[in-house]
Amino acid sequence: MANDERVSKDIGQAADASVGQPEGEEAMAAEPAAGEEPSSEKLALMLEDARAKADEHWDALLRAKAEMDNLRKRAKRDVESAHKFGIERFVGELLPVKDSLELGLSAASDEQADVAKLREGMELTLKMLSTAMEKYGVEQLDPEGQKFDPERHQAMTMQETDSVEPGTVVSVIQKGYLLNDRLVRPALVIVAKETAAG
Repeated sequence: MANDERVSKDIGQAADASVGQPEGEEAMAAEPAAGEEPSSEKLALMLEDARAKADEHWDALLRAKAEMDNLRKRAKRDVESAHKFGIERFVGELLPVKDSLELGLSAASDEQADVAKLREGMELTLKMLSTAMEKYGVEQLDPEGQKFDPERHQAMTMQETDSVEPGTVVSVIQKGYLLNDRLVRPALVIVAKETAAG
């Protein structure tokens, strides 16, 4: 509050200093003739006008500051909300997959469960999960037969073989995944190397 009063005082002093310097036609009218002093009434009016303008500008500044504070708070709330509920639609896509897994588990607990039907149900559930993941930019890395890429693959071991070129992925231990082309998990692979005789 003391700061507001000090600023108001500074503005008032600046207004006092500038009252004798009006612009344009007002300056012509306000200028006293040579050797003439402006009347105290005229000076009082000019001072009052300057203070009114200073108050008006001060109010506008306070309103702008309040608006900025409100915008900052609103932006913060929006960011927090985006972090909390950003994956809401993805969760909505995963719920049917969970439901399907629960139904499959329930069916598997039956002693007379048909293994072929259980397998079919699991395949459909896996397909549902893959579709949901693809919809949100998740891409599977299954690099078997491809050249080893240290950016996307993690070699677990090397295997001597003549069937493929050295540096080729012979088998995949665990598939990797990308999210919108960004690596989430590298594929764990076995990589071909030259045979000792070669």
